Amino acid sequence: MSDTLPLVRPMLASPGALPPPEQEQRWAFEMKWDGVRAVVYHDRGDLRVLTRNDREVAATYPELAGLAHQLRDHRMILDGEVVAFDEAGRPSFGELQARMHVRAPGPALLDRVPVSLLVFDVLHVDGTSLVGAPYDERRAALEGLELAGDRWAVPPAFDGQGAEALAASKAQGLEGVLAKRHDSVYLPGRRSPHWIKVKHVRMQEVVVGGWSPGAGRRQGGIGSLLLGVPDQDGRLVYAGHVGTGFSDRVLADLGTRLRAAERSTSPFADEVPRAHAKDAHWVTPRLVGEVTFSEWTRDGRMRHPSWRGLRPDKDPQDVRRES
Repeated sequence: MSDTLPLVRPMLASPGALPPPEQEQRWAFEMKWDGVRAVVYHDRGDLRVLTRNDREVAATYPELAGLAHQLRDHRMILDGEVVAFDEAGRPSFGELQARMHVRAPGPALLDRVPVSLLVFDVLHVDGTSLVGAPYDERRAALEGLELAGDRWAVPPAFDGQGAEALAASKAQGLEGVLAKRHDSVYLPGRRSPHWIKVKHVRMQEVVVGGWSPGAGRRQGGIGSLLLGVPDQDGRLVYAGHVGTGFSDRVLADLGTRLRAAERSTSPFADEVPRAHAKDAHWVTPRLVGEVTFSEWTRDGRMRHPSWRGLRPDKDPQDVRRES
């Protein structure tokens, strides 16, 4: 048996629609949680929490430390989502933004914005890898662990009830559902058609390539962000600009980050429309964010985008256009 637990990168879902009703019995349905993906490594009392891009964030989310006491002497790898809940008890990515960038949160922030870990998969138990086991076997093993605490839980899964699960997620103000084939094995770091994410609102991860100055109340600051999505060759392609969804605090934080990354030339592989490029401040494309939008236009731009927040758990080269 290895002295250290293996690194397992999270399996990714493909965007899509619910399976047709005649195939529903092949699938399980889980709620889609609006948070940050986390793979948890527990090795006889030592707890590590890694994001999708392998950032260690255990210190960022100290609420999860108590999980080590429940797991005791076990060696285990768990897959889940770190979430923060709003006043209505719904996962809120906006609330979580206050915690994502703080490496050592103080008592006041911990009290104001507590986080929880929602565990939906188990990948390794006491020397035995489960990545090659089908979903049903992993799910049974996960439920057998009886993980329950003030700041961690195993949400339910629903068999063959796609439409009902999707309707329930909308009624509860959730992001959507994940459909997972009963026979699907875990494919570390890969996007699989055997996991499908079905969302109520269109969302897109984006890379910030520049910003345009604001006017009026935003005079002297950021008016809008110039966004791109890498193509299949890794070139950053212009995808539109976003000027809504920002709080004053978010704009100030973005201003500090972007001014430190300014450069003299556009990072986009294609031409940015003159109206947006005219007074643009170009930046080295390092920051990843997320927006909601209504649709893609024929020229590959997002219509009516609104900013949701930064994604420090994602790397620019991992961003892909959602179908």
